Amino acid sequence: MTVKTPVDLWFDPFCPFAWITSRWLLEVEKVRPIEIQWHIMSLNVLNEDKDVPESYRGMIRRAIEPVRVATAVDQRHGQQAMADFYTAFGTRWHNEGRNKDRSKLGDVLVEALEAAGLDASLAEAAHVTDYDELLRKSHHSGIELVGQEVGTPVVAVEGNAFFGPVLSRIPRGEDAGKLWDGVLAVTGYEFFYELKRSRTTDPAFD
Repeated sequence: MTVKTPVDLWFDPFCPFAWITSRWLLEVEKVRPIEIQWHIMSLNVLNEDKDVPESYRGMIRRAIEPVRVATAVDQRHGQQAMADFYTAFGTRWHNEGRNKDRSKLGDVLVEALEAAGLDASLAEAAHVTDYDELLRKSHHSGIELVGQEVGTPVVAVEGNAFFGPVLSRIPRGEDAGKLWDGVLAVTGYEFFYELKRSRTTDPAFD
């Protein structure tokens, strides 16, 4: 029996780049012996004390809602249920473009819960602070591995943690595996810190 390597992923459901990274890791699971462990982080918490443009703060203002719902799902039903909810939410929010009308966020949360086989009443968690202590604990457990000057997603594997990779497309099949091999190679080096280039394409989810 093949022993699978745990890979911890911290994500904010609002973030399209975290969504692409999460779908890439699901592809990697098909071709490499890894097993994703799902964790919540929050763009709201990350930026609450930072000097960021008001336009950005407005954009993420409601991002805390799906984070709270995902945390509630995790606490009541476990990681797999949270992963299923994330898939259902992300498919609607990102792939189907429902994020273009953020006034409908509540509807999307209910639909995603139902699609994941969960009680729609969990959507009520979006508007209360009952799970905020837990989500902050999850957020900080990831961000403390990489430092404050990053975003979502955060990935940790075999004692190494990093922000990203930031992708604008989802690698499939062996392409996903090859990228994973490369990520392991660079992040496994003790003194590696950063690779970056300007992004010239918008995220796409097909």
